[in-house]
Amino acid sequence: MSVLEDWMRAACLELGLERGDIDRDLVLDLARDVAHGVARPGAPLTAYLLGLAVGRGAPARDAAARLTELAEGWQAPGHESAQAPAQESAPEPARDSPQGPAPAAGDGPPDAAEPGAAPAPAGSSEAVPGPAGAPVLDEV
Repeated sequence: MSVLEDWMRAACLELGLERGDIDRDLVLDLARDVAHGVARPGAPLTAYLLGLAVGRGAPARDAAARLTELAEGWQAPGHESAQAPAQESAPEPARDSPQGPAPAAGDGPPDAAEPGAAPAPAGSSEAVPGPAGAPVLDEV
C-alpha cells in the first residue's frame, strides 16, 4: 500500500468517512487542473470547496467537472492570459534627496540595513537579506 493510500485510510477513519466513498483521483485531477490553470494555492482551496459542495448534496463528479471547466478556461480579470506568469513589478529606484543620492542596498553601516533584513553574521560587514517577497497566498 502507498503512503498516500495509508494517509487516505487514516484520514477517513479519523473523520468517520468511508474510504470507498472518496474518489482520490477525481480530487487530485481537479487540484492539478486548478494548480496549472489558475494558481498553485488554488488547488487545496478548490478541493476544500469541492468538499463543501459535496457535503451540501452536489454530486462529486458533476461539481468537479464544473470546477475543472472553470479552471481550464480561467482568465483572471485584468490579465491577458491565464497561462502568462505573474510578474512582480521591480521596486522604484531610490530618489535623490537634497543630501545627495540615497544609499544603495547594502551600503552604509550594518544598522542601516533594509527593513526586515537579518543582522550581519559575526565577522561580516554585510546584512543578510530578509524574506524574499510576499507569501505565495498573496498571489491569489
